[in-house]
Amino acid sequence: MQQKPLAFRMRPRTIEEIVGQQHLVGSDKIIARMVKAKQLTSMILYGPPGIGKTSIASAIAGSTKYAFRTLNAVTSNKKDMEVVAAEAKMSGKVVLLLDEVHRLDKGKQDFLLPFLENGMIVLIGATTSNPYHAINPAIRSRCQIFELKPPTPEEVKIALLRAIADEENGFGKKRIQIAEDALSHFAAAGNGDVRSSLNALELAVLSTDEDESGIIHIDLSTAEECLQKKSFSHDKDGDAHYDVLSGFQKSIRGSDVDAALHYMGRLIEAGDLPSISRRLLVIAYEDIGLANPHAGARTLAAIETAERVGFPEARIPLANAVIELCLSPKSNSAISAIDAALSDIRNGNIGEVPDHLKDAHYKGAKELGRGIDYLYPHNYESGWVKQQYLPDKLKHKLYYAPKKTGKFEQALASVYEKLKRSK
Repeated sequence: MQQKPLAFRMRPRTIEEIVGQQHLVGSDKIIARMVKAKQLTSMILYGPPGIGKTSIASAIAGSTKYAFRTLNAVTSNKKDMEVVAAEAKMSGKVVLLLDEVHRLDKGKQDFLLPFLENGMIVLIGATTSNPYHAINPAIRSRCQIFELKPPTPEEVKIALLRAIADEENGFGKKRIQIAEDALSHFAAAGNGDVRSSLNALELAVLSTDEDESGIIHIDLSTAEECLQKKSFSHDKDGDAHYDVLSGFQKSIRGSDVDAALHYMGRLIEAGDLPSISRRLLVIAYEDIGLANPHAGARTLAAIETAERVGFPEARIPLANAVIELCLSPKSNSAISAIDAALSDIRNGNIGEVPDHLKDAHYKGAKELGRGIDYLYPHNYESGWVKQQYLPDKLKHKLYYAPKKTGKFEQALASVYEKLKRSK
């Protein structure tokens, strides 16, 4: 019979064995208090893959001695849930880990709800998606929500050393010598994904021959080969994706070139050119705007080049665009102006188009007073003539508030202020 993976075998059996998550399972913290009092409530655990959602669920079950079952909201059917419910009726309580809980359909949800209400099933939902966005309110309202944080490299080291020493589930029966830099690489390069680090350690141990003394030596090069490029996890539909995009835009807005390049590097590693392209174009017009209007055209040119050449070369024009956007003067006057105008419109503050601006290109328009007093600006020497354009109820409204951060908008501001005085 094939042995289960090391990460599976090394799952903690009690909450004391959990790596990281001390804000939840540390002494006197909420989950530790639940377990100690044996007063479990249904909960949703969310966070990136591989950081311990399943481990916490199995440890809770192990610490409380309740029956523990695992299902998947997508692949498990209603009959599977009926089996768990029958067991709960017989034993009094079952801890059910439901993976991908955000994908739970209405039929399965309706079946589970009564068992959650009476406490016979303690649901521990696991998801990489923000439950406030992705999980049905009927389930969410019956669960406490806990966010898991990636463990630190030092905490991952604890899990790795435990696996090397454990004679029952780990490699304690083998003679292993692991270099300190190799151990550090396993711990750090997984970016908190304990499962990935344990899987890489297992591959290193099982693929390395013993020396003449029966010792398995694992050095840094072996660790790098076994971990490959698993440097971070990036789910294009998950919270982490939008957090990186948010950090990317805010770093450019804040003129921090190094941070912006870092976040774009993460998106490049994920191969996510569409998200990079869309966000750069938005930034060019939202955050740089009229302070450097040529940046928009150059950003579009960089994106078109990137799309034509593809990765890895695409990183070069994209980096050019990011550096320029970071170091450009910033102005959000355009987005602020249109949003102010839209706010009036959406709140019903509209008014009627003045008669002299109304369409006059039809028979009878003159009799209705349409367009009669319109003054054609091109007939005047300066190309401008004083007349009212806004509806009466808004005629004194000002939406555009120019910034003086860039030379181009300084020139626009000068014209705008002169026109305002003329009005």
